[in-house]
Amino acid sequence: MSKPVIALIGTGGTISSLGEDPFDIIDYGRHGRIMDAEAILEYWPQVRMVADVRPVKFAALPSTAIGPSNWLDLVRACHTAAAEIPDLAGIVVTHGTASLEETAYFLSLTVKLDIPVVVVGAQRPSSALSSDAGMNLANACRVAGDPGARGLGTLVLLNDEIHAAREVTKTSTARLQTFRSPDFGCLGHADADKIAWYRKPLRPVGKATGFDVAGLETLPRVDIVYCYAGADGTAADAFVQAGAQGLVSAGFAPSFVTPALAETLTRLIAAGTPVAASTRAGSGRMFYTTRMRVPGFVNADNLNPQKARVLLMLGLTRSRETAALNEIFATY
Repeated sequence: MSKPVIALIGTGGTISSLGEDPFDIIDYGRHGRIMDAEAILEYWPQVRMVADVRPVKFAALPSTAIGPSNWLDLVRACHTAAAEIPDLAGIVVTHGTASLEETAYFLSLTVKLDIPVVVVGAQRPSSALSSDAGMNLANACRVAGDPGARGLGTLVLLNDEIHAAREVTKTSTARLQTFRSPDFGCLGHADADKIAWYRKPLRPVGKATGFDVAGLETLPRVDIVYCYAGADGTAADAFVQAGAQGLVSAGFAPSFVTPALAETLTRLIAAGTPVAASTRAGSGRMFYTTRMRVPGFVNADNLNPQKARVLLMLGLTRSRETAALNEIFATY
């Protein structure tokens, strides 16, 4: 039986990193030893047992250095791989865990392919004793080549769990089970005997979305304003002065902010800056109450602040109107 053909796009991160010794699992970044896609396949040749993997050169970066310009390049890299590699069954993107969820959500909304895209990372570098890198990479290739992954948008694979890009978030600094989907749980598991699926996400992804970034070189700047006891509007005003075209409010659960911050955000909304109201809680919907609806806040639904930022950046490529942005957040 032939193996599925999988493109491996390497962006760097812990999964691609090498430390000083097997116990160097925290400070390995000081060495700057990050493997590209071809090198990580040479380090983990066992991955070729589960798929015909074709390495694609991209970058070798810590995920703290990855941002919107890299997202746009990744979308193009995915489309190029699909066009140039015959019989491609899926794409795997290696990524550092720090910003993995944001990249994955952006890809889920913008990659216009029928084949699956799976973003994979690791909590321990490849050189570590009991590293999770090799198994995560192999399982990501298995998921990308599995027919059940089609139509689910971009997926995230770590610790044998398969998550939807929209729902997953990093919940622990160092534990292997760090990636969780707080409200709804994972979609399935990459078990030893098979890829086991249990549910599908309902929100539109991939070709079903209305976002087209093919001709974009940049994305609208959107910043996150974090609320805390005694917070005022200093940061919000500074972001707008620095060029922010939209803001995300990471409010108290279920989305409210301090009176001083509310006053500033209301003024900015009235002046034409869209503000999506999210919550710092990490799970749960934002309730569109009178004090959020009347000033014109955008309802970020159950997206965490970093995911709400991704969607608002894309939403602003289509509209700045509150009603239209609310519809986008309700849809995606």
